[in-house]
Amino acid sequence: MLRKSAFLALLLASILGLVVPAANAAPKDYSAIARNIIPSGQKGSLPLDSTQAVMYDALTPLFNKVTNSDINKYFKSEKLGATTDGPFTVESVPMAGVTIKRDKYDVPHVIANSYNGGIWAAGWIAAEDRGLLLQQARYNARVAAIDAPGLSAIGLVSSLQNFQPSAQTETALAKQTDALKGAGKEGKAVLRDIDTYIKGINAYLDHVGSSNPHWTRNDVYAVNALKDQFLGEGGGDEARRSQFLGGLIKRLGTKKGWKVFNDLRQHTNAESPTSIDGKFPYEQLPKKSRKGSVVLDPGSYTAYNAVQGMSLSAERSSNALEPRHQASNTLMITKKKSATGRPLMVGGPQIGYFAPGLTYEIDMNAPGLKWRGATSAPFPGYLLIGRGQDFATTLTSASGDVIDQFVETLCGGSDTKYLYKGKCRNMGTFDAGTLNGNPVSFKTTVHGPVVGYATVKGKKVAISSKRSSYGKDVLDLLFNRRLSNGSVKGPNSFFEAASKTPQTFNSFYIDNKNIALYTSGKLPIRDKRVDPGLPTKGTGQYEWKGFLGKKKHPHGKNPKSGMMVNWNNSVAHGFGSADDEWGRAGSVQRVDLLTRMLNRNKNKKTGKLNMAQVVSAMNAGATQDVRAIFTVPLLAKLLKGSKAPNSQARQMLNQMVDWNKKNGSRLDRNLDGMIDAPGAASLDAAWPKIADAFMKPVLGSQLDELGSLFSRFDLPPSGQYSGWYQ
Repeated sequence: MLRKSAFLALLLASILGLVVPAANAAPKDYSAIARNIIPSGQKGSLPLDSTQAVMYDALTPLFNKVTNSDINKYFKSEKLGATTDGPFTVESVPMAGVTIKRDKYDVPHVIANSYNGGIWAAGWIAAEDRGLLLQQARYNARVAAIDAPGLSAIGLVSSLQNFQPSAQTETALAKQTDALKGAGKEGKAVLRDIDTYIKGINAYLDHVGSSNPHWTRNDVYAVNALKDQFLGEGGGDEARRSQFLGGLIKRLGTKKGWKVFNDLRQHTNAESPTSIDGKFPYEQLPKKSRKGSVVLDPGSYTAYNAVQGMSLSAERSSNALEPRHQASNTLMITKKKSATGRPLMVGGPQIGYFAPGLTYEIDMNAPGLKWRGATSAPFPGYLLIGRGQDFATTLTSASGDVIDQFVETLCGGSDTKYLYKGKCRNMGTFDAGTLNGNPVSFKTTVHGPVVGYATVKGKKVAISSKRSSYGKDVLDLLFNRRLSNGSVKGPNSFFEAASKTPQTFNSFYIDNKNIALYTSGKLPIRDKRVDPGLPTKGTGQYEWKGFLGKKKHPHGKNPKSGMMVNWNNSVAHGFGSADDEWGRAGSVQRVDLLTRMLNRNKNKKTGKLNMAQVVSAMNAGATQDVRAIFTVPLLAKLLKGSKAPNSQARQMLNQMVDWNKKNGSRLDRNLDGMIDAPGAASLDAAWPKIADAFMKPVLGSQLDELGSLFSRFDLPPSGQYSGWYQ
């Protein structure tokens, strides 16, 4: 697989009016503006088509000066039905009542005379447009479903590894059928759709004479788990944070060590930018006792390698779990602040750098299925990101804390026996299969896989990992089915639909009157004596106490500010950041770039925004350096009146200040391979020293350890997700 162009399903939407039942042959389209772009394109085999990538790339140099003409030029239509972007070619398919028309971008427009025909067609298209990706992902994705310690499913896929599952893995994966059946009529309906979708995939494999094994339910479950691991999880890094705290306490003392720890993690912050009004308390820190939490000895944690015969360092080179790099953003404007009198949405979900892309587009017109947008292999004829007849939707990763690590007290003089509820138990063994011929296996406890070992006051302990969505990844489809079948009719039904998924996302909604957001995820309620940023004692007294009710999840509509903006930042005040998300609740965030530009672009008289102004804000924010805008002025203020040590230092500061005045762009407009503004090079060179100089007086020898938990700066093009500027 080539890692070439980023997937960004940029959705522009404005909705005109309410929907009424429409005939299947001609779906009624209520959009005033509906355009999108998927840079990775529709084709999934060589030669790849760069048409959409070139279109979107042409938008970038425009910075904050995007016009309506530019929108029409650099985004393609997302209207329902085969009505735009012709000429069309009709594809021959072996299913009566199903027609697939391809437009000039190769986007398939499905016209089916039955619901099942539409679902079947989605399977056919998945195999046709992403056949190579499906085969590479189907088995590698299984490591996500079973939480194989240290292994990243997306890492295996992108580096063309070869995981072969065992019977034990297949048995564990097949249990997701029970999860769907347990979800009642809707779950059983999803299961039927999966079976129909698989028939479409296998029909295409037979049509082209593929030697690949037919797809099964387990394959669909596995790729759903890949999506969960890649984008829909948060937390699970307590052990490394805990031993960092242990080092702080050892060096600074208990009181000061805890103070520094809390300052750095910024679990909640009343000054952080948020996306919705109101407070949604979750994961409050213990007010008195932390008896249920454990502080590990400094430097004692060693991660477990599930791949036998391969060193952890070698395995990490391509396959291991990495820090979550998130880049999705959404900008929404209420009808009161819209120059058109209708709400506006610009949604830019990012799903990495892949060609063929992880997603592709379908325009679906079948009874009970009228949608168009980005979908992917995990979705059996369902919409992921895009639009229905009278609404549109997009998402960003929320990174809710759905994974906890537990400290298992070893007993019986063994590394594979542990104490739980007063009894010494044997750990289980999970023989997962092989990776490139090397056996993959790991130990398990009642909490989940054993992911490593550490010491507490010199005594060896095991560290296990518990994920709330384990065995339930596929329940995510309950949400997408409702998005696709007409069940969503307004913000409240959207909230209800989004509450169905155990995966943690911020899901956004727009219709002709409202903009709305719901943060999903199966969020554990922890014992009051447990600090959510530290590993939990695994002896049985401090287990989860259930899950957060759907009405207590962050959700809201039509904020007073008139703007709902998110760039993977804290969605609401009071909602605690996951243990692996230090800085997410910082007072300065990259989302401030978007909000700042929106405010600058408003009509000076009316205070309202049009679509071109919203797209301009998105485009400018995506190419700015957050440090240039918010940190450089502070740096200049601190240095004002002081004497520069030499002429070079003075020149560097002057370049940074000039860069700030010119909006901090990191663009290379002349394509010479260098950022046009010299201030960028100056700040990039100086930043590590500036950051270290600020932190070292307190952190001392733990400076680089902090850098491994919370990067000094997530340098573009990685996304500026985190940094010590926060």
